Amino acid sequence: MGRKARIAVLVSGGGTNLQAILDAAARGEIPDGEVTLVISDRPGAYALERAAGAGIPALEISKKACGGQKPFEGKLVEALEKNRTDLIVLAGFLSILTEDFTTLYARRIINVHPSLIPSFCGTGFYGLKVHEAALARGVKVTGATVHFVNEIPDGGEIIAQKAVDILPGDTPEVLQRRVMEQAEWIILPQSVETVSKEIVSK
Repeated sequence: MGRKARIAVLVSGGGTNLQAILDAAARGEIPDGEVTLVISDRPGAYALERAAGAGIPALEISKKACGGQKPFEGKLVEALEKNRTDLIVLAGFLSILTEDFTTLYARRIINVHPSLIPSFCGTGFYGLKVHEAALARGVKVTGATVHFVNEIPDGGEIIAQKAVDILPGDTPEVLQRRVMEQAEWIILPQSVETVSKEIVSK
């Protein structure tokens, strides 16, 4: 059995994308990677319970508790290094990371965004706001994108995309759920495996 990439998943909320990764791993779909750490920037995030249920070490590192961006990122780096992290997955992680942080892990941080980048992305576009914007604009097709993370919000190289139809009568909540089920939960685990394989084959 070869080496597996050690994966840290960064979360802020319920952890549905974390669960999609854990489920895919349990099905044997991420043979080259293993989730070894979960970090939440929000105290009490339900994702922490998901990690505990899967027997994965989990930490809370809050920017507020750290007293600012620099000490917050310092604590993140400390935890990631201690974990010997190979790949960082942002799964509904709402804290913006600075260039100081992203350059430390070039092509080692991936994020899933609930639109087809370059549409409805960048600063201010997250969660339901993305789906509200898509419906307001009247687009017929949306989807999800997994991309490498750099200093520009949603600006890194695209790894995978999957389109999802917008249906008559969709609300932002209904559309959000469909994008998760039909796109995010499929391409995020696939991309985790793609990048893990690239890391361990070097």
